[in-house]
Amino acid sequence: MGTVITSVVALCMFIAGELKEHRIQTSMSDCLKRKRLAERDQNVNVQYMCGKVEAELENNIDGSKSIKRIITEK
Repeated sequence: MGTVITSVVALCMFIAGELKEHRIQTSMSDCLKRKRLAERDQNVNVQYMCGKVEAELENNIDGSKSIKRIITEK
């Protein structure tokens, strides 16, 4: 399993201003749709943001990719 650095659209979850989770999305419209769904059941301290980021990706055992870490926001 190797790592790759590339630009992706990510849905990021912040709790009390700290980045806690990030997920790759297929497109900005898909990201915004998922953001709206997540915000329906939102806690006061949770914020969701979509953005294009430069990220280090890793291959999962099932062949999918996930964000290992975000390098920069574009």
